[in-house]
Amino acid sequence: MIKEVISIKDAPEAIGTYSQGVRVGDLIYTSGQIPMDPQSGNLITGEIKREIRQILANLDAILQGGGSSLKSAVKLTVYMTDLSYFSDVNEIFKECFSDNPPARSTVQVSALPMGVRIEIEAVGIIE
Repeated sequence: MIKEVISIKDAPEAIGTYSQGVRVGDLIYTSGQIPMDPQSGNLITGEIKREIRQILANLDAILQGGGSSLKSAVKLTVYMTDLSYFSDVNEIFKECFSDNPPARSTVQVSALPMGVRIEIEAVGIIE
């Protein structure tokens, strides 16, 4: 199988040695996304729900860049520095994934890049 790197302008640039996403066969694997505005490069801070929505928008842009979308996500992994935001994640995910939600894991971690509270990665299928 051929590995195709996804690099788009509608999602934050990688801040390290990694790709925004990689397409292999009929699957797209995204790198973890944080609540960063891709146009300004600024972090979205304040309300956790706004942060989650920005992350999902970033993931959707990367998935679309590879021929998929957030609606075709089959697995999400959520990393949070505080599991007390779990209900907020569920609320936003219910809005985005009202039918056929993807599989999901949620993990509390001690720290995330740039001091953010949440990071999410996705695996999507090609539509």
